Formats: sequence, structure tokens, C-alpha cells
Amino acid sequence: MNVNTLTHYAKGVGPVNLNSRRLNRLGKAVHDLLRELEPGVSIGAHLFFDSHRLSDAYPLCALGLSLLRFFTSATRQGYSECGVPGAGRLRCRETNTTIKGGLTDVAVKPFTELLQDAPKNWGRWGANDEIGALNFLTNAEVLRGVKAVQQGKVFTLGVPVARPGGDPIYPGRAQPTRTMAMDKGSYMNGHAQAFPGGLEYSDDVIFMFLQGSTQYDALGHVWFDDQLYNGYDAKTTIGGLKKCSIERIAEHGVVGRGILLDVARYKGVKHLQANEGISLDDLLKTAEAQKSPIEKHDILLIHTGWLRRFYEEGAEAFFPNKQMSEPGLTYSPALVKWFHEMEIPSLGSDTVASEQTVHPESETLVPLHAALLRNLGVVFNEIDWLADLADDCAKDGQCTFLFVGAPLKVVGGAGSPVNPIVIK
Repeated sequence: MNVNTLTHYAKGVGPVNLNSRRLNRLGKAVHDLLRELEPGVSIGAHLFFDSHRLSDAYPLCALGLSLLRFFTSATRQGYSECGVPGAGRLRCRETNTTIKGGLTDVAVKPFTELLQDAPKNWGRWGANDEIGALNFLTNAEVLRGVKAVQQGKVFTLGVPVARPGGDPIYPGRAQPTRTMAMDKGSYMNGHAQAFPGGLEYSDDVIFMFLQGSTQYDALGHVWFDDQLYNGYDAKTTIGGLKKCSIERIAEHGVVGRGILLDVARYKGVKHLQANEGISLDDLLKTAEAQKSPIEKHDILLIHTGWLRRFYEEGAEAFFPNKQMSEPGLTYSPALVKWFHEMEIPSLGSDTVASEQTVHPESETLVPLHAALLRNLGVVFNEIDWLADLADDCAKDGQCTFLFVGAPLKVVGGAGSPVNPIVIK
């Protein structure tokens, strides 16, 4: 069984009514294929999964249906294109998508050159460190966060997963799909029997990118010059992250004093504009206007208002002209130096990347992922729902709180979904 054989199932397929036996066979075939793949080999495509309720199938049957949809979409659509304004036509290797550019006469400056004098935290906590700036979140920092709790208000920052209308994720990633493996239909059609005593149950399976929702990046998520955070070889990511995986972050947790920086409100707008930058000066003036000075080791949450556009205006507004062009922190040597000196452990925002998509001067794509995550070990938390928190902070004037982030302990994972909790 190989990928071409599996793709054959999808060619020319329209709405079909396959019986559970065929779907079950397809699921088993995929299962066997995945077991045979060499380490480092992966199957990927870009698609939009419709949610599907399969009440008369076993788990492998559900897997078969989902994989059929996966390959059907891949066959019909090929690899989807996601655009960002930038220089030339860039090849995004990890997703095999094309990044459309506009300023073809501007050369993209390599990170080796752009960040040659930038600070690093490599070796600061030893040669075996894999959690970076989270080392700043000591027991004392957790207690400092606890002291910020004044009212007992709780806010959850995770967005809904596998909505019928789609989720706000990077367009190079497939939308999540959730399928029922067991429900009342399983008992109605005779495929399942109640437990002794009459108890029945439901069960489901989800197919999604681990960074296909509100999520944390592992420190091994990005790299350049074949080196991850702390100097680990990029080859350690092959087949699963052997170093700097999300599991290390999950074991430690992200707990401390958080601060909301409502840049949109400071600038007097509902949301920032596409690819609008937030400078260090903007950040500091926002904190000053809120009368909430940023302290050393604070966990930063930046509200741009951008995520609200997805739910209120749709994907067309969130990805203008079908391009990823988000507002956010803009790279500058001064900003990176400030993060280093303030020993900021984590950065979160209501955008997919938690930074300005394209740096206008260097034309680099998400350079803070290189300067902060890869070099300093600052943990990125993305796609946070901050609108409700921002509104509440504006009402009561309290912009600091206890922040708790607990990603899943995915072995070898490059990221993980999370539902962060803020307690004011």
C-alpha cells in the first residue's frame, strides 16, 4: 500500500455513500502505511475538512473516511496557496505552499546577517536546556502571579475547535475535523451493545494540526542555519523533535504574572490594520496609558483586535486578499534587546503568529520567531481570544493577573493546543 494507491480512492470522487466495510479497509490500509514509513517521512496536504458525523462505523472506519476526505481534497485542489506580502515568490518548504510577494526588487536579508549581533540565551541554563526563558518562571514568580489575583474573575483564552464554519488558523494548515466513532447511532444500527446494566457511551476522534488552534510553539518549532534554540542540530527534528519539543514546555507549565497590553484600545481603533507594526514605544506607551507598568518576567498578552475580525467579518477579512498579513510586534534591535533585558518568558497575542507578518525593512517573514524564540527561548502563545479580557480590563482598570498555560505533553511535538486561563 502506498500514497499513490490511497490517492486513487480520491480521484474523481464527488459526494459518495461508501459503506463502513470499505471505509474500515481504507483506514486499516492507512494505518499500515503509516507504520511502514521511515522516520522523517510524512504525508501532508492542504485542505478544508467538512465536519462529518459517522454513527455507523468503528474507529478505523472513521479514520478511513477522514483520510478519504484528506486525499480527495489534496487531489482536487493540489496544495493551497497562502500569500503574505513580501519579496519575490518564496517557497515555504514545511507546507509546500507558495508565499506570494509584491516587492520583487527588494532582496530578503538572511537571518544570519540580520541577527548577527542579536543577544542569545544559549547555554545560559546549561547545554541541556530545552525550555529557554521559562526558566525565569520560578516558584517566586508563580507567587508574584498569585498576588495579582484580586477579584477571582476567570477568563479562558482558547478559541472553539472544529467549528462548522472553520477556525482561524494559518492557511497552510488543514482545518480540524472531528468525527464520531461511537454515538447513539452505533446502538441503533446494531454495531454496538450497551454495557451490562444498560450504560451506553459516545466517543469521537479529531484530526488536526497541533498548532491548528490556540496553541504554544515548541522551542524546536523554527530555526535557521540548521540550529534550534540552544544550538541543537536541526536534524533532531526529523521524525519528531528529540530536543526542544512541546513536551518539555508542558512539563514545566507557563505560570506567572501576566499583563494585557491593549494596543488596539490605546490607538483608539477596533482592530489594527493588516501588517501594521507595534513598536517597542507603542508597547511601553500602552502600558503607561493603562497605568500598568511592565515588570521583569511578566508574561505578555498583546490585544490587536485582529482575531475578532475572523468571527465578525469572516476569513476574507482575516486573510485579506487571501494573504496572511497580520498586525503585531515589529522586529527591531531595540525590541529584542528589551526582551532580553526584561527577561520576558512568554509572548501571546490574538493573531496566528503573535508578530507582524512581514518586517517592512528586511522583508523577512516573522523575524521575531527567529530573534526571540530561536535565540532567546521566549515561548510563543498564539491565537488567544483576548477580546473579553480586554473589555473587562478597560472596565475595571486591572490589567495584571495570574496566567496559567498548560499545553499537552505531546511526545516529540512541535506545538500543542492549549486553553490558557487568566485569573484576575
